[in-house]
Amino acid sequence: MAMENVSDTARWVAVYRAMETARPDAIFRDPFADRLAGQRGRDILNEMPRGRAYAWPMIVRTAVFDEIILDAVQNKQVDLIVNLAAGLDARPWRLSLPPSLHWVDVDLPGILNYKTDALRGETPVCRYEAVTTDLTDAAARRELFSRLGAGSSRALVISEGLLIYLTPEQVGALASDLHEQPSFTEWLIDLASPQLLKRMEKTWGKNMAASGAPFLFAPAEGTEFFRPFGWHEAVFRSLWEESLRLNRSIKGAWLWNLIGKLYPARIREGFRRFSGLILLERE
Repeated sequence: MAMENVSDTARWVAVYRAMETARPDAIFRDPFADRLAGQRGRDILNEMPRGRAYAWPMIVRTAVFDEIILDAVQNKQVDLIVNLAAGLDARPWRLSLPPSLHWVDVDLPGILNYKTDALRGETPVCRYEAVTTDLTDAAARRELFSRLGAGSSRALVISEGLLIYLTPEQVGALASDLHEQPSFTEWLIDLASPQLLKRMEKTWGKNMAASGAPFLFAPAEGTEFFRPFGWHEAVFRSLWEESLRLNRSIKGAWLWNLIGKLYPARIREGFRRFSGLILLERE
């Protein structure tokens, strides 16, 4: 059962969250992930080449995003979170968030309506709003950002697993539109390097292209891509380093780490930035 559209990636990633939740030593717990993934999500994962072997990056990304989000609401007085391409993320139901927080999920109607229907009867921990819209519709996107921005004093925007499916032009336009709102102070993203994109193309490229979601965005300049649009890197957390910290790396990671230390500093930094979890701030 191959993926049929980009929304199916949400079911696939939800299986990874369910896998982690089932572990006795889970680094996060998402009690809704298995329900949301459903049999279709499990079937998709089983068809993905080395699907289970590559669970660790998605699991690490989820855990680190959780940490950054909780820090924002607990220590930075964030009153709004805008989750772009929210998919089947259940953080408004599973994280310890203040009841006053306004959380807005934005995604295509098919996947977002599926999620809200599946979670009907469950109570979100904060003030939750689901907005069905196509983020590639510039006019609709700007209207939504304007409305949300006007009602917030300090907002965190999240785009987890989104940018890689957009063209550089689309990412630039999105960055500009977000920057138009003064209250949108931080933007949490994940970013692949060109080298990682090539590897992903070899492993999953055909599956993703067949679903209409080819891998597109991995800027050679890294986070400097965002500077002309009003954003700069405030925090960079290497996916590899975080996987070691959280004990969720690949088998033999210690050996790769040891070998890496033999390389010059410039090459080691390239390895470190192979894949990153990044908090951008407004210029």
